[in-house]
Amino acid sequence: MKEKYTVVVVEDHTIVRDGLISLISSNEQLEVVGEAGDGLEASRVIDQLKPDLVLLDLSMPKMDGFDVITDVKKSSPRTKVLVLTVHSTEGYVRKCLRTGADGYILKKATRNELMSAVMHILAGESYIYPGIADSIIQGYLATPQEEQEISSFDSLTRREREILKLVAEGYKNREIADYLCISRGTVVQHRHHLMKKLKLHNTAALTNYAIEQGLVTK
Repeated sequence: MKEKYTVVVVEDHTIVRDGLISLISSNEQLEVVGEAGDGLEASRVIDQLKPDLVLLDLSMPKMDGFDVITDVKKSSPRTKVLVLTVHSTEGYVRKCLRTGADGYILKKATRNELMSAVMHILAGESYIYPGIADSIIQGYLATPQEEQEISSFDSLTRREREILKLVAEGYKNREIADYLCISRGTVVQHRHHLMKKLKLHNTAALTNYAIEQGLVTK
């Protein structure tokens, strides 16, 4: 008997995560071997288990989904990543694919559509939700302004993105410093650099930008 494909489910809403685990476990070819409720935990679990597939939400606490994808592809290159999200804009899809995601599907998809996406990716194919596939094609005709917006975010270092996310989640400089094991002065310096890069001038503006980029939800 062929071994089952192993899956890790990453979703911060417990009731949604439980539903996904139940759905995936109903397929005799799949086995859920791990789960995580935030990005940092996800990175650790995936590094330890190295599953065949990660089903990943983008807007996660502590570490965003884009950084999780990066970590997965470094620690376990053979692991496939299927992004499951509410974000349907072309920018999010392009960013995920550039980061290394193998598939992208919306949370409004049906159970059958989700399972079809899972099996396509495990078979070595890519998958983009049909409802947004056309926008990816149009992405190659992106305007200079759209390209500038993508470049601004990509210009941030990983540490700056971490701090941006934590600021948007409401953490103070001291709390961020303690969490990241760095000095408060270093946090202030990173905040100054990312605000300069993004041309934003206060916490409210940083928070709105983080929401727009899918780092946090409203």
